[in-house]
Amino acid sequence: MHTPLTLAAGKLSEVLLGKDQQIRLAMACLLAGGHLLLEDLPGTGKTTLAEALARCFGLQFHRLHFTSDLLPADLTGVEVLEPGTGQFRFQPGPLFCQVLLADEINRASPRTQSALLEAMANGRVSVNSTSHSLPEPFVVIASQNGLDQSGTSPLPESQLDRFLMRLSLGFPDREAEAAMLNGQQSSLNQINTGLTPQDLLQARQAVHAQTVTPALIHYVLDLVHTSREHGPGLSPRASQGLLRAAKAWAVLEGARSVTPDHVQAVFTAVVEHRLDGGHRRAVPLSQTLLERVDAFR
Repeated sequence: MHTPLTLAAGKLSEVLLGKDQQIRLAMACLLAGGHLLLEDLPGTGKTTLAEALARCFGLQFHRLHFTSDLLPADLTGVEVLEPGTGQFRFQPGPLFCQVLLADEINRASPRTQSALLEAMANGRVSVNSTSHSLPEPFVVIASQNGLDQSGTSPLPESQLDRFLMRLSLGFPDREAEAAMLNGQQSSLNQINTGLTPQDLLQARQAVHAQTVTPALIHYVLDLVHTSREHGPGLSPRASQGLLRAAKAWAVLEGARSVTPDHVQAVFTAVVEHRLDGGHRRAVPLSQTLLERVDAFR
């Protein structure tokens, strides 16, 4: 069944060739009201995906390159003195947008990362003890290169946990890359879905209203509690995020209720960065969890 959301995902697939699954997961993250972490090598399309998502819903987009000398005020903004009145006026920083691409976030200092964390967690920033609300919706899409790249450091677990999903785009397959070289890839300027920020907010309401059965709740709890058997495991915030993401996937699928298949579709993207401390493994722990729970059931 084609809906405005699935048609929009199709438009994005014309910009990022061969990445249909990652695009749908990224859209589900937005619909669930979460923040997205993109981790990959340079040149694989992280920036393109972030801007494409913003254009898809007509959202105001800012890109900020994170460096070791970036200060919190460079994110949040500052108060400036008006010469004529002698009064201070708040000058908003790049955080005051609807989609912020925090490029190479793992190159910033912990102090600057903390300023971003407050915005992600609370939807507002504090400058000189005054709180300023951010636009609605507000989404952070952060990119980071692999930790083997020079000048990088791992994000603290508290900040990793603020991202609903982590995705890796990877290299395109041979067919998709050939299409790119042949000029069959659409440009960002060609994205015209007709969707608006209000459509995104309405879609989030539909996600919230999605039907969830007691059996589905227990399936999520089976996964979460199994993760805690041999370590800290998944937090209650993770279980809430997993359910929201599954609801969002169901909305994208046009389903009337959430099923275990919807949970499984988003499971790795939601939980893997919480389980492995940011380090990828040859065999994802999330896959092992799914297999254990399915075998038990």
